[in-house]
Amino acid sequence: MHIKKENVLQNNTSPNKFILLGLSEEYHIQSILFSILLGIYINALTGNLLIILLTLVDQTLQTPMYFFLRNLSFLEVCFTSAIVPKMLHNFCSGNKSISFMGCALQNYFALFLGGTECFLLASMAYDRYVAICKPLHYSVLMGQKVYTNLVVASWLSGFLMSFSHTTMVFTMPFCNSNIINHYFCDIPPLLKLACGNTFRIEITDFVVVVIFATFPFLLILMSYSGIIAAISKISSSEGRKKTFSTCSSHLMVVTLFFGSACIKYMKPNSTSSPNTDKYLSLFHTIISPALNPVIYSLRNKEVKGAFMRLWERTPLD
Repeated sequence: MHIKKENVLQNNTSPNKFILLGLSEEYHIQSILFSILLGIYINALTGNLLIILLTLVDQTLQTPMYFFLRNLSFLEVCFTSAIVPKMLHNFCSGNKSISFMGCALQNYFALFLGGTECFLLASMAYDRYVAICKPLHYSVLMGQKVYTNLVVASWLSGFLMSFSHTTMVFTMPFCNSNIINHYFCDIPPLLKLACGNTFRIEITDFVVVVIFATFPFLLILMSYSGIIAAISKISSSEGRKKTFSTCSSHLMVVTLFFGSACIKYMKPNSTSSPNTDKYLSLFHTIISPALNPVIYSLRNKEVKGAFMRLWERTPLD
């Protein structure tokens, strides 16, 4: 797509729309990307909605662990739907523009859902820690009120972080350009379009990441340190393997999400590479939400059993 020079803005003004360059400007590459991303998006929706259905209707999945998983799957549906449909529309129409308000909303939901996922994954790690390290007290430490409050706190934390941060970013004047070198309205490429010194906002962005990503990640590390210590005390290798299998799916999801997100956001904006950032973003915005249901299905006998029971109850005609 040819970007005209009139997209450069006058000083101290903000655009009424932005241009998202996307992953590629080559038409044949866009066609391939459209097919791949559409397939991944459909898989993400199907898999996560199936997890939600199973954890709602199957009685064996009415536990805190699957309550957290249901919330995670709902979050992933929202996360991908906030970003992918607009990207697919841009591929089809050739029109890569997004309104100023649309960009702000997309940024808000990406931050909201990303921050919520950090704390939700930490809550899931704590649930596994209690189940493995304090099994006799599990029903008390992870009662309905406790796990419900943990989920509510996760969603509330994401909301507060995203609202304040999005407001701060989108009240800046954008006068350098309205061309965003990304496939969605992410913070780092937006800061490059802002007028004047953005150092204060970059520092605030870094602090927000430390609080809403590093802190939950440290809680996850603490939980798994206790889990590993407890598993190491189990005498039989079969017992260690069986116990670890109850948290292996969650550990894989944590690695996927934090591995890409932390590398991308935990570095100064001035050292970031736009192309690298875009492809790293694919992991936690598109690929990870599609893989999570697969990970939980393939490595979890209870989920596979619930799926088989649902399949058997479903009429074929």
